[in-house]
Amino acid sequence: MAEQVLLAPSMDGRASKRRNMNHFKLRDGPDILTPKNMLELPRPGAAVANEAGDLAYVVVSQFSFAKKKSEKSVHVLSLTGSAHTSIEGSSVFWIDSHTLVKVTEDDGVQTLEALDVATKGKHVTVTHAGTIGSLPKGISADNFQFTKKGHLLVFSALVYPDYDLETVAKQDEEYEARGTTAYVFDDTFVRHWDTWRGPKKSRLFGVTLSKEKETWRLGKNFYRPLLESEHYTPVEPFGGSDDFSINATHIVYTTKDPSLPEALHTRQNVYIVPIKGGEKPRRLTSSKQGATHSPAFSPDGSKVVWLEMAKDGYESDHAVITIYDLKKDVRFTVASKWDRSPDAISFSHDGASLVFTAGDLGHIKVFTVPLPSTPLVSDEAVEDDAIPVALTELHAANGAQSLPGGRILYTSNSLTSPNNAYLVSNLDHPESPLEIQRLTSFGDEALEGKNLDPGEEFWFTGAENIRVHGFAIKPKGWEAGKTKKYPAVLLIHGGPQGAWEDSWSTRWNPNVFAQQGYFTIFINPTGSTTYGQNFTDAITEDWGGRPFQDLIAGWKYVLDRYPEINPKRTAAAGASYGGFAINWIQSHPEFGFGFKALVCHDGVFDTHYNGYSTDELFFFNHDFGGPPWITKATEKFNPSRLVPKWSTPELIIHSGKDYRLPETEGIAAFHALQQRGIPSRFLYFPDENHWVLKPENSLKWHYEVFKWIAEFVGEDD
Repeated sequence: MAEQVLLAPSMDGRASKRRNMNHFKLRDGPDILTPKNMLELPRPGAAVANEAGDLAYVVVSQFSFAKKKSEKSVHVLSLTGSAHTSIEGSSVFWIDSHTLVKVTEDDGVQTLEALDVATKGKHVTVTHAGTIGSLPKGISADNFQFTKKGHLLVFSALVYPDYDLETVAKQDEEYEARGTTAYVFDDTFVRHWDTWRGPKKSRLFGVTLSKEKETWRLGKNFYRPLLESEHYTPVEPFGGSDDFSINATHIVYTTKDPSLPEALHTRQNVYIVPIKGGEKPRRLTSSKQGATHSPAFSPDGSKVVWLEMAKDGYESDHAVITIYDLKKDVRFTVASKWDRSPDAISFSHDGASLVFTAGDLGHIKVFTVPLPSTPLVSDEAVEDDAIPVALTELHAANGAQSLPGGRILYTSNSLTSPNNAYLVSNLDHPESPLEIQRLTSFGDEALEGKNLDPGEEFWFTGAENIRVHGFAIKPKGWEAGKTKKYPAVLLIHGGPQGAWEDSWSTRWNPNVFAQQGYFTIFINPTGSTTYGQNFTDAITEDWGGRPFQDLIAGWKYVLDRYPEINPKRTAAAGASYGGFAINWIQSHPEFGFGFKALVCHDGVFDTHYNGYSTDELFFFNHDFGGPPWITKATEKFNPSRLVPKWSTPELIIHSGKDYRLPETEGIAAFHALQQRGIPSRFLYFPDENHWVLKPENSLKWHYEVFKWIAEFVGEDD
């Protein structure tokens, strides 16, 4: 591999002469997926079916640079034909097989409108069926779930400590007029992800919703089922409707253990409580576990399933499928010998099996597993435990939902397409092959003629003779046999317990890099998920060790496998842990990658400082073996102590609302580069978090990244 040192750094803060890039333009044309094209594609959510399994809706957001805004719509489709229609809006939920509720907001008041959905031949029609009622002003309710048997609607809302919806608007006014901007804290989590912690937290509420003389009506009294607790759910910052589930009378939910400091622990317990309250929540977990996710009732309400991690303080531990039999008061695990971690889980429509999605070898698949018999006592092994069976093999599935008639509705995206809805059939006919039908075509028209590369998978031998997986996407216009013709970019994922998968992304889209002319390589080194828990765990206290043995071996393998890559025209880019990896590569020219340019997005510069400044302290303490004043790994894998070895041009990107890795990490790295006279640039987004989400900012991000790489990778030799 080529030598990485490109420009000899000076010690007086003056960089070497650089190429004039004033006239740089991104590659464009009708056959190219430009960053702008990609950002204007529809962004569909998961398809959600009604109880009959004959209709579903998909919420779609689509940004327009011309209009400078995103427009949201709800697409309603037939699952028994090709019919579909769309309406404006973004917040809807089913209350019976042919009635949707649309939530609108005006002057801080949310109103619930009933919509009648009907199918007529090849057409789906949606008509207004009356106003159901309004919620108290200022509450921004979300995550609606309805039980037709119980005539109850459950939702979440941010409320003050009094747990009262009716006082939120008044207390908001008083808080804004308090005469100071100060925050005062007595415990950790002073800020989380991109938000300073204020006085409001998320709680669950219930209210009657019934049909009288063909008209749906909302009750006036709001139940507070968590009143007898200090439980807050959905769990911030990413919790949603999958943090709780309801049956005719009860809610099962996951919440942070209130007895533990939130920033130092991941423990979440699962509880069950009546929707109307009146009882203290009953804990179903042992209170010795770590995080829990995705609690759900069985169709008959007799059992609950959830995903559970064993280790408190580790957010990427093995997620074990756990069942609680409410009638027998017994808790047990399913698929205990299976070394993969589901993302979300639920019961099949008949309650005889479980349906879920899980990452496996760089793909996210739909799985099913039979429900075993309940053992006699809790935590006892079950005799008829089975290994889950994959129903899909490729791409990235999500939102799997079991339907009547042996069917599963799910949503899937890939390296070449955003989300679309799919239907698996024939599950109740084991003698017949499975049928998978695509139901939607989001993005097809805009992507026609772009000829996106589905990616080529490869395996090589990494650290400790472990097989390591990666993907390659060939550049636009690639021709076999053109030796050393094409520039290449190595993309390094974050996490570090994450993975590059056969999936679509609007933040790091490998095909966008390839369409700009780069051979795009993305490898899943030690620490990556979807390859078994041992492989994921092996990065603990070894951030700069085994993963880089894998990356070095993988890069050498790639250069040998693809002689069309010009090793003198290569760059690397990464975010979060991937940003740390960029700074670690910068610190080790002896690795021999030969990169001529580096891109670090929201990366770690000083591991010691990061251990004090990050929001989720449990993450650092786990990955580095303890807080920064006691762990040896902090100093061993600290890029800031190796700045004298830095020499490669580097673009630093950071955001002002990134509380996972505060902006001073990026500023410090930039200052180091500048003082060493190394060509460098600092791109700063004051209004973004750990991700760059606003399309205008994302377009600027792509422009600066490609401009930077082009400056140092250059043209053909």
